[in-house]
Amino acid sequence: MEVFNTPSKIIVTCNRRLSPYLQEEIRRLGFDIKRGFATGAELVATVNDCIRLNLNLHCASQVLYSLGTSAANDPTELYEWLITLPWEDLIAFDGYVSVTSNVNNPTISTPLFANLKVKDAIADRIKSKKGLRPDSGPDLHKTVIHLYWQDNQAEIFLDTSGETLTKHGYRKHPGKAPMLEALAAGVVYATAWDGQTIFANPMCGSGTLAIEAALIATNRKPGLFRMNYAFMHILGYDEL
Repeated sequence: MEVFNTPSKIIVTCNRRLSPYLQEEIRRLGFDIKRGFATGAELVATVNDCIRLNLNLHCASQVLYSLGTSAANDPTELYEWLITLPWEDLIAFDGYVSVTSNVNNPTISTPLFANLKVKDAIADRIKSKKGLRPDSGPDLHKTVIHLYWQDNQAEIFLDTSGETLTKHGYRKHPGKAPMLEALAAGVVYATAWDGQTIFANPMCGSGTLAIEAALIATNRKPGLFRMNYAFMHILGYDEL
């Protein structure tokens, strides 16, 4: 499975009320939005495009790349579908994988059980092909898989972000209750500031609004403050 140059459905998520500003950011990067919704936007793109989105978006939370959909009435059917996917092409046998999910299925009382079935399918598939199974756990610092399962329809994604994009990575000592960076960027966009006139921050605490305004005005990529993304741990990633 070659995902870096293969277009698929992309879901870019954000916090509520940031969606209009997120969608405008996506359009400015040259992407067509197929569908917008209250907490994000849907488009078609490659994993290489996901890298651009991760690095450039101020208002996003996660960038998800769809690997496919299937009917799944229960955990057994979910497992039987997922074990057919070529995980060995995406995740190193000596790597590390974590699973997140959004689940609303009558056979599932806790999403942790659904996460476990996803991990089992991935590990069993890779072991059958490579002889070893990758480690797994809750940390989002390596390969991250996201399950979206509503009623009897399941969709599996590569989460190309890993840790949330709402934190832009420049704050080393946050202090008490700083404004979330993505929210601050949305506030700056909502003011329709032109990026040229004076930007006043009358309630300056840790300076998040002013910092985000400066990043936007100077066209700085917020993602460059981070050193690690989940897309870096997908097999086939080219560091150059």
